[in-house]
Amino acid sequence: MKAWVIEEITHISENTNPLKLVEIDDPEPKKDEIVIKVYACGICHTEIDEIEGRAQPSFFPIIPGHQIVGEVVKIGEEVTKFKIGDRVGAGWIYFSCEKCEYCKRGLENLCSQFKATGKDAQGGYAEYFKIKENFAFPLPKTFSYEECAPLFCAGAIGYRSIKLANPRDEQNIGLVGFGASGHLVLKTIKALFPFSKVFVFARNPKQRELALSLGAFWVGDIEEEPPQKLHCAIDTTPVWKPPLTILKYLVPGGRLVINAIRKEDKDKEALLNLDYARDLWLEKEIKSVANVTRKDIKEFLQLVEVFNIKPEIEIYPFEKANQALIDIKNKKIKGAKVLKIIE
Repeated sequence: MKAWVIEEITHISENTNPLKLVEIDDPEPKKDEIVIKVYACGICHTEIDEIEGRAQPSFFPIIPGHQIVGEVVKIGEEVTKFKIGDRVGAGWIYFSCEKCEYCKRGLENLCSQFKATGKDAQGGYAEYFKIKENFAFPLPKTFSYEECAPLFCAGAIGYRSIKLANPRDEQNIGLVGFGASGHLVLKTIKALFPFSKVFVFARNPKQRELALSLGAFWVGDIEEEPPQKLHCAIDTTPVWKPPLTILKYLVPGGRLVINAIRKEDKDKEALLNLDYARDLWLEKEIKSVANVTRKDIKEFLQLVEVFNIKPEIEIYPFEKANQALIDIKNKKIKGAKVLKIIE
């Protein structure tokens, strides 16, 4: 099969072709695994973190990609949940032990044996992908493959971020950054908390325009003070300055949830500007999002069907994988980017 791989750590600003297209053997399923013919794979900033070494893969060469959708073409002899021809998908969670303290508490995202798709196991920038049946999910029936792909990370981890932010209806909710995850978070908030006001902070004018079109109450640049204080905020930016800036806009007891696997260190000095009295006093909180659970994905996929929450997508042909990553690196983002594997 054809697959894009990361062969080594590099920097995209210095290497405009960080992925290499190779031919490798098709995967064969073990007894409890399925093989998916990949139709589309969502493109995530995490792939850039892997390429540049902030979230270093467990081995090289590795196939990135963790928002994978397609059709089951092979099954192991013990597989019971899926059959040949089923439409299925897989997300960031490739494996958890299912036995440890965290797994038993429903926190398999914190399992010490957690494996991430496209980072600790081969991912979906390829024609075929395999995974244990217990870590795959049926797709929403009325969504196209391309519409389904971003649901498996941008959507699901955005949904987990909302749960961790724990807003109530009629509260003010801030979104810091407005890319693939942010726009799905906004759509989800509008469905679950219809009387809440959503305040979007984004530098890109196109992202601010999209946010308004999707129902944001207010949009502005990161350093623009919103007209009202925020009860909670969700950050999806790759750097430090935006979430630390937003802390001063929180109400007492407000919570900031940081939804990013890693932060770029080019503005580490922003941490030195953290003012305790202004930014953290009066029981304000900062909480990180770590990975995602199967329950998050399952619940979100059910939610999108009920409320018809579809992502705004930009599709790239398979041969343009490197260009898609460069566009994300250069902040050319409006909605979610999807790599189309099968024409």
